[in-house]
Amino acid sequence: MQQLTTEPALPLDTDAMPWIPTGPGKSFRPLRFTADGWSELMRLEPGSVVALHRHTGELHAFNVSGTREILGTGELVGPGNYVYEPAGTVDTWGAISDGPCVIHLKATGAIEYLGPDGQVTEAVTAASQRAIYLEWCQREGVAPDPRIVG
Repeated sequence: MQQLTTEPALPLDTDAMPWIPTGPGKSFRPLRFTADGWSELMRLEPGSVVALHRHTGELHAFNVSGTREILGTGELVGPGNYVYEPAGTVDTWGAISDGPCVIHLKATGAIEYLGPDGQVTEAVTAASQRAIYLEWCQREGVAPDPRIVG
């Protein structure tokens, strides 16, 4: 008979984690960075918009709280709703609830923000999000959490 051994789960207390600003009305709590992507809690303040962007990899998005509207389609995504965006998806959306919209994201590849002419103005990747986290840790005098940075 095979003996079962378990490893510690090492849970993160996300409620105790600070929100790290990433732009106007936008912040995140990093959960895990890997070679092919990252997982985070994204927080968007009411009225804030995520600019037009394209996904080079898959994105899984679970709304924890608040409501967001997919601009262009008018679809509403509320608490408990899940959205899958395959590679190649181009979209923009905004937080429309009275309180913050918090989304658990699992992304692979890059998220490319697009200018009015369709040109890439910024690319967000696991490496760039990790760098934001590490810079924040250094600035705040906090040791990076090994469960997050991998």
